Amino acid sequence: MAEVYLRAGWLIPFYSLLGILLTIPWMSVRRTGPRPAGYLNLATTVLALVHALLALSAVWGQEPLRLSIGWMQVADLSIELPFELSTLNLVAVVVVTTLNLLAQIYAIGYMEMDWGWARLYSLLALFEAGMTALLLCDSVFFSYMMLEILTLGTYLIVGFWFNQPRVVTGARDAFLTKRVGDLILLMGLIALYPLAGTWSYSELAQWSSDQPIEGLTATLVGLALLAGPISKCAQFPLHLWLDSAMEGPLPTTILRNSVVIPVGAWVLIKLTPVLALSPVVDTVAVAIGTITAIGGALISIAQIDTKRVLSYLTSAFMGLILIAVGTSQVGVAYFLLMTFSVAIAALIASTGSIVFTCVTQDLTLLGGLWSRRPVTALSFIFGALGILGLPPFGGFWAMRFLETGLWYDGQILPFAIVLAINGLCAFSLVRMFCLIFVGQPKAMSTRAPEPLWAIVLPMAIMAALTLHVPIMLQTLKLLPIMQTAIGETGLLLIWSTMLGLGLGFVFYGIQREKLPADYVPQWMTNLFAYDFYTPGLYKNLLIWPVASIASVFDWVERYIIDGLVNLVGALSLLSGETLKYSNPGRSQLYVLTITVCIVLLGIVMTLSTMKNLGQLTAAF
Repeated sequence: MAEVYLRAGWLIPFYSLLGILLTIPWMSVRRTGPRPAGYLNLATTVLALVHALLALSAVWGQEPLRLSIGWMQVADLSIELPFELSTLNLVAVVVVTTLNLLAQIYAIGYMEMDWGWARLYSLLALFEAGMTALLLCDSVFFSYMMLEILTLGTYLIVGFWFNQPRVVTGARDAFLTKRVGDLILLMGLIALYPLAGTWSYSELAQWSSDQPIEGLTATLVGLALLAGPISKCAQFPLHLWLDSAMEGPLPTTILRNSVVIPVGAWVLIKLTPVLALSPVVDTVAVAIGTITAIGGALISIAQIDTKRVLSYLTSAFMGLILIAVGTSQVGVAYFLLMTFSVAIAALIASTGSIVFTCVTQDLTLLGGLWSRRPVTALSFIFGALGILGLPPFGGFWAMRFLETGLWYDGQILPFAIVLAINGLCAFSLVRMFCLIFVGQPKAMSTRAPEPLWAIVLPMAIMAALTLHVPIMLQTLKLLPIMQTAIGETGLLLIWSTMLGLGLGFVFYGIQREKLPADYVPQWMTNLFAYDFYTPGLYKNLLIWPVASIASVFDWVERYIIDGLVNLVGALSLLSGETLKYSNPGRSQLYVLTITVCIVLLGIVMTLSTMKNLGQLTAAF
């Protein structure tokens, strides 16, 4: 029976599409409200999760099942949609559907009074359909199509409250920034197909093993393929959209940061064999990941908005995945994705429960919530520990494997950078924890009990999943024995984590007269708080020149091109009006005018004929 579910695994994305169809009738219902739309989508997500679990049990320990479905046949061109139902792909589908189910339950409590339920749940279903289809398909071209669906979904979900100017701006920025990477990625796909003759991931890996291209060709194709995931994962220089996207509803933020952004990294990891054909591409991937990770961690330290802190930490950890990809550590990259997805979901869910009851996301207005919100505080702690390099949690093992690979490859600088990133992230998270849960209660946190069960339950489940990641890995025999696994690199990771946690607690956990910001120069605080002034640089270096050139062309079109057309029209109108008033309607005058014109035309023709005859006579 499980074999049947495995062969029908390609139908998993259609459960959420069914949920969208069932949601449509409730978008205009006013008497009972749109709430049934949410429950219908919850049911379809449960069906998708159960189907994925049954298919996973069938393929566990077996060879991947590959299916191919005809998509388009035009003359000699035949395009098929290939699916790969493997253990890795189905585990990823289970993670996506589980987190989406928890985010939908979370939305029941968080969006309880919002009348946009039907639209919200239909967009969550759209995300689920796009992500599960992307994870199961074995074609980079169809993965690109799914990424386009996710880009559209991001635009719609960020602009959910479209009557707010900042929301509209955030949706526009997210959409346009992603379109830059998508366009370059499409050019890379078009260039790749004539070279490889396939878009299948498995066939591309086999093709890449023969070193078919090198030099400039491999570099250009690799950089183009790298551009798309860079924009999806909010990496420098296409990173600012994630901060703007935080204007959307918080349940959608859980889904976006935990699985939507990692799905973009999934495509990058699958393309690692092609990217490895050029050392330049690997170097660029490591450089971009390093810049984004260090910059994101430093910027998060100076933010006072809870969502901004977590958005920049998301970009920072995606930077670690780029470092793993650039050093061809594919298994480590998958490991990082799984541990990060579950942990960041718990972090965002716990932060959202604070925002829900305190009605603010300003860290300076919070404090003293440990005694009032113990479940939320523990969920935040478990989420933070799941990300940082501290055993026995999953984040430690992921970064420990990454550091071991870097050390044995002799890449000392990336090794040190990862240690620094881990310490900075630890400092940022303990700072955020102390500002929210430690100290004396403030005006916005004086009365802040635990919220509704619909918020607390999924938040606690996410925290529990974070704790169980090492246990699941041990069950799968992916972790070595603890006593021999920590090693020197593990000890260095532990020391960097403890250093970040200790400094963060000293600066923000102990009451003092001077603010922590007073210990650093003001210019440095402003540099981190204002995102290294990158928004201003983009505005002056990119937006202003483009807007100025567009204004010049607009002026030319309006006053020169359109002006000439309007001038011809005005002259025709003026001449017509003049002719109308110069004609009294007398037939004698019309006959005289026609006669004069005929006479003048005859004179002109006669003069021309006499001139031609004179030239002919002179020739004889």
